[in-house]
Amino acid sequence: MFWRPAFEVDLGRVLGPLKRGRGSLNILTDERGITWLASNTPDGPGTLALRPHPDGRIEAAAWGDAKDRLLSGVPALLGADDDDAGFVAHHDVVARARRANPGLRLGSTGVVWDWLVLAVLEQKVAGKEAIRSWAELCRRFGTRPPGPAPERLRVPPTPAALRALPDWHWHRAGVDIKRRTALLNAARVAGHLERAVELRGLEGRHWLRQVPGIGVWTAAEIAQRAWGDPDAVSFGDYNIPSMVGNAVLGNKIDDAGMAEVLAPYAPQRQRAVRYLEAAGHTRPRFGPRIELRDYRAM
Repeated sequence: MFWRPAFEVDLGRVLGPLKRGRGSLNILTDERGITWLASNTPDGPGTLALRPHPDGRIEAAAWGDAKDRLLSGVPALLGADDDDAGFVAHHDVVARARRANPGLRLGSTGVVWDWLVLAVLEQKVAGKEAIRSWAELCRRFGTRPPGPAPERLRVPPTPAALRALPDWHWHRAGVDIKRRTALLNAARVAGHLERAVELRGLEGRHWLRQVPGIGVWTAAEIAQRAWGDPDAVSFGDYNIPSMVGNAVLGNKIDDAGMAEVLAPYAPQRQRAVRYLEAAGHTRPRFGPRIELRDYRAM
């Protein structure tokens, strides 16, 4: 199918929050410029392929049990349901970032499970460590996606697949007992967790947090990807408070300081963070780094 959006779509930017470099075995862009996404959905597994055309149209194709769901979800995935019309920039740096990124939109995948697994793996560990575990689980316990997908692409492991893993497989994937327990808790009620997409907002995030091991940070990370939540700030993140503080105030701040800085932007606080990120702001490059831990050697 072809979809002609009423706005300019930058696939790399709108889908960027879903990617984790070469560790993203469930989403990748091939040498032809086609972006492939392999997903678990309530309808089953599916593969979506997106190709941008010079005239602004997006060509989409899908395969598998989730074919219809994935195709109908293309506009939302690429930000058609997102609108920053009510957004007001309360700081000059945010205003400049918004002017520099007029096409920034928050996309919605419409599903919870895959992004829940990734978010839990990223809890309180260095990014490289989490990506290594994510790639290992997708490669060994995910499945080949339906359709003519690239060889590397994988549908992430299902709730049933994770529940069936013996301890030594978790150990080999470098997943400690705390994150493993959170994933198993979520896997037991995975079908119910998809309701968060319907609830959305604070209510949707609260629904996710009923699972032991899913806290404020994890629920926000899921919400940002599952329904493009414009207010879901990742409080508890190692980098984001420093990035926001450095960009807005010129100095490092903690979660409490970030909450104060972002308060005027409610209910679009996460959008303000995304504008700053899109403008290239990062946390200051000083101070101790997170030590990489390899649970496979423990």
